[in-house]
Amino acid sequence: MAKKILIVDDDYDFISITKSLIEKEGHNVEVAYNGKECLEKVRKSGPDLIVLDVMMPGLNGYDTCTELKSDEKTKYIPVILLTGVAENLGTSTYTRRQGLETEADDYIPKPPDPEALLGAIKKLI
Repeated sequence: MAKKILIVDDDYDFISITKSLIEKEGHNVEVAYNGKECLEKVRKSGPDLIVLDVMMPGLNGYDTCTELKSDEKTKYIPVILLTGVAENLGTSTYTRRQGLETEADDYIPKPPDPEALLGAIKKLI
């Protein structure tokens, strides 16, 4: 059965590739390009799962995930955090520990292996 998946990332190319990958699995995909837009779309359309980038301008993925998980209406929506933080630890203010503290349901390095991402999605929905 097709599920509604929201991809949130400020990288248009990444969204295009990931959207195609997930749609080939038979799911419906919506997109958002920042944390604020993500929160608006979640409250409006209630996705079954969110694939959320961490490093975005404005409201980053950690803060977006924390807000989602602290709201009774959205806290049960699975969130997969995707980030290149591991490769940028020396130059980034983001840390893996922050990701784990957000109560995300999975945490995958970016760029993700397509099979690993699809496996995580399948496991959570």
